[in-house]
Parts: sequence; structure tokens; C-alpha cells
Amino acid sequence: MASTYDIGIRGAGIVGRTLALHLAAKRLRVALYAAPSTPAESDVRAYALNQPARALLEGVRCWPDAAQATPVLRMEVHGDNGGEVAFDAALQGGEALNWIVDVPALEAQLAEAVRFQPLIEMVDTPPLATLTVVCEGRASRTREELGVDFDVTAYGQWALAARVTCAQPHGQVARQWFSHGEILAFLPMGGPGGNLCAVVWSVSPDRATALQAASDMEFTDALQAASHDALGAVTLESARKVWPLQHALARRWSGQFAPSSAPGAWVLAGDAAHNVHPLAGQGLNLGLGDVAELVRVLDTRPYWRSVADPKLLRSYERARKADFALVGGTGDALQQLFSHPHAAAASLRNWGMNGFNASGLLKHWVARRAMGAPS
Repeated sequence: MASTYDIGIRGAGIVGRTLALHLAAKRLRVALYAAPSTPAESDVRAYALNQPARALLEGVRCWPDAAQATPVLRMEVHGDNGGEVAFDAALQGGEALNWIVDVPALEAQLAEAVRFQPLIEMVDTPPLATLTVVCEGRASRTREELGVDFDVTAYGQWALAARVTCAQPHGQVARQWFSHGEILAFLPMGGPGGNLCAVVWSVSPDRATALQAASDMEFTDALQAASHDALGAVTLESARKVWPLQHALARRWSGQFAPSSAPGAWVLAGDAAHNVHPLAGQGLNLGLGDVAELVRVLDTRPYWRSVADPKLLRSYERARKADFALVGGTGDALQQLFSHPHAAAASLRNWGMNGFNASGLLKHWVARRAMGAPS
């Protein structure tokens, strides 16, 4: 059977819908498929998005308003033995280091935009298309069906996410604490003058289970202690969600379907291709970077090349693997360094934090790289 779509996208999350909207804007016929799922609880996640991610979403008019996308003007990172690093947007020449974006608000805007784009069709079964983009998430069924090896390194940590209001305003400061192998982040939400924070706490599986089962008061007492009372008393405003953390990379990101199974070619994008630790806040930035590069490759191809041309898809794969090697590798190295229990490692990493904080050009380059800005 001949394909009726230029692009078939499997996975209708943030990455899938953003890709669909950009490709439809290039006059490509897009089918968007999401596997049936059970109704989910209210989503308590928040993402730190950089300037390129913001520009990509603004390009399809899906950037949330100020109440759902809080600019971060300063970031403070505290080690477990006196080490400290701080970044200021003003010193980096940027409007913000990043923006903390409410996931449900962003997903709702993307869904509404898709509904009104005539070149995107929501479909009930995986579509036949000239090019299939697989962005179903880290447990992608299509990736497994394709026989693509997914190299996974489990961190032995789970993330716990929740939202809290704090006695003191957050001041548009993102705060992070490394302590005895745990990593806690308070991310500012609710707009510039708000006191709502998204919490992401990376802990052992046993600790995550205990924190999720604890009473609200027990949980907030533990959270307040771990945050060194930085914003005063905290009040829980949401359910608590936990999930296991891993570093993962697909060995192949592109290929051709077997002739007997489906026509055309396929590529991976987003969490179906790669997973990182949340400590650097780069997970969705990487996924949206996949979108930007794939759109660029397809939009600038010579007129005589198909969207399924292997040369184009390998170009996309090489570019994105190179970016992942830098961003994902850095986050993985930091996680390994701060999870090491030896006292000598603690002294070394905290000494390194203080040295890095005073490093000038190196610190500036790292900050600009995380912001997605030219260094």
C-alpha cells in the first residue's frame, strides 16, 4: 500500500507535536499517532527550557504566558562540603538563563495548535508514511520492533517531583543542592513574583519510596531540611511522582523499514533516542534540538531528494549524536562525581566547584552553552 503522508510521527508528546507543527508549516503532510493510554494523574513536572527551545516553540506560537514560563535570572548550586557555583543571566548577556515551563500548560497549547493545523491528521493506528519519526519516549515500542539496541545505564536513583509553595518568594532563582549522593532542585514557577517551586529530588529508590509514602508534613519537613530552609517553610501543593533515572542512547537513530513491514525510512527523536539525568535540566532541550535539526535537514534538502533519503537522515543522526555526547556526557560525569561516597571525592568536587566558580572564561562558556547561546 502506498503511503499517504510525507511524515508519520509516532508519539504525541511535546517533541512529537512540536515537530508536527513545524513540518506542517513547511507544507508537508503529517500524520500524528499516539498509542492509547490510561488517564494520567495531574502532571507535576516542569522543564527548564533554553533560548533555542523557546524560539522553536514561539515559531509555532506555543510559548506559554508569563505565569507558566518563569524566567530564571540566577542559579545557585551548593555542594556537600562548602562548594558553590552561581550563574547570573545579566553577567552572561542574556534575558534569562532559562525558563521554567509548566508541562500541562505547554502540552495544552501544542494540542490546540495541532487541532487547527489542516496538514496534520491525528490517526488511530501507526500511519504509513514516506518518513516515520519515532518519539514515543524512553519505553518506545517501535524502537524495540525495529531491533534498535538501547544502551542503558541505570543510576540507582529515582527522581521525585512535586510542587510546593514557599514562605518566601523565589526571586527567579533556581536552587540546587548536592548532598550525600542526593540532588535536590527548587525551580521557580508562577511568574517573576511567585513563591511556587517545582521540586525535583534525585534519591535512592528506597528513599524515594519512603518520601512518596510519607505524610505531607513528614515530606515537607524532610524537604525543608534538605533545602537548608532557603525559602522558609514549604507547603505541598501537588501529588508526588517518582520514576527511575538512567543514562541511555540508541545505537542507531535512522534506517530503512524492511520491505515486508512498511515503506520508507525511520528516525528516532527525543527520549526514544536518548535519556539524561535531570540534574542539568537538559532533557527536553535535547529533544527539541532533535526537532530543530530534523526540520532544518528536511527543509533545506535539494528538491530532488526524498524526505526518506538516507544521506539526509544520517546527517541528522551525526549532528544530534555529537550534541548528546557533549551535553549528556557532562551531566553523566557530574552525577557520577557527586554520587561517589569517598571523603576524598567530596573534597575534590567541592574544591573543583569553587575553582570553577572563579574561572571566568570557562564558567562563561559553560553558562552560554547551557543557555543555547553562542559562546
